[in-house]
Amino acid sequence: MDKMYIALICFAAATSIGLAGLGAGIGMGHGVGSACTGIARNPEAKGPITTTMILGMALIESIAIYGLVISIILLFANPLIG
Repeated sequence: MDKMYIALICFAAATSIGLAGLGAGIGMGHGVGSACTGIARNPEAKGPITTTMILGMALIESIAIYGLVISIILLFANPLIG
């Protein structure tokens, strides 16, 4: 039974980092694409668009880091493994 817990914990860790990375990748791609479209339509607004895009990318990346932290907690600080 103990091996089943370890297998499920490993699966949960892999799923958490995988979904966090997938979501961050999709969000970043959409954000950069929209920023490029905005700059192409209005080149004079390049500065504010770039600043907002970089701030958004940092926030999206923090979500991916949260997924990494959750997977590390599941693997190394799990109270179920005794």
